[in-house]
Amino acid sequence: MKITTVLFDLDGTLLPMDNDLFTKGYFKLLAEKLAHHGYEPKQLVDAIWAGTASMVKNDGSKTNEAAFWETFGKIYGDKAVSDQPIFQAFYENEFQAAKTICGQNPKAAQTVRKLKESGFRVALATNPIFPAVATESRIRWTGLEPSDFELYTTYENIGFCKPNPAYYLEITRRLGVRPEECLMVGNDVTEDMVAKKTGMQVFLLTDCLINREQKDISVFENGSFDQLMAYLEKGIDTDYE
Repeated sequence: MKITTVLFDLDGTLLPMDNDLFTKGYFKLLAEKLAHHGYEPKQLVDAIWAGTASMVKNDGSKTNEAAFWETFGKIYGDKAVSDQPIFQAFYENEFQAAKTICGQNPKAAQTVRKLKESGFRVALATNPIFPAVATESRIRWTGLEPSDFELYTTYENIGFCKPNPAYYLEITRRLGVRPEECLMVGNDVTEDMVAKKTGMQVFLLTDCLINREQKDISVFENGSFDQLMAYLEKGIDTDYE
């Protein structure tokens, strides 16, 4: 079936980064902010990981936002609820410093724009463990705008996470497309290439490859943004210069 819709991962795909370095830097910024409000850094980070685990296990019966705060609230009680505006303010302000931990590949934004110009539908399938304010910031760090995507997932608007295939099926449901007409583009073999189980085609972007299980990546179409464009439509002009 002809591909009509391209789904992109964000971190490590459209936004170049070393995921471990980014996580450490992000947590450092958050811990510095919250230390002034009575949160001990190690306990805070452990609580965030616990909340993240709850989002990953989420079965769609609630939003990931609800799953996170339910777990986080069990650790911190009423304080967690009353302090939510502080977390929101962090993402609006201090979190922006995390941009310096990331790179930028101009071809990422150019590829998205070229695909849209060529008639493809484009959505952002980023693991929805961040609030919208953080996701929208990271989109802008790539040189794009949230409005460039027909849909982008955040912890407020969906109740599944990668690598659950249900996450990808929910995106296709919302877009009104069949999995077989979608291409998932991502850099994480485990979290992104699992989309193939739904019937989607997949492309592994190797610029910031994550392959924790050391799988044979030759079983997937893979390569750079140039090779992605060549794979999608040989007739499209891919001269970015």
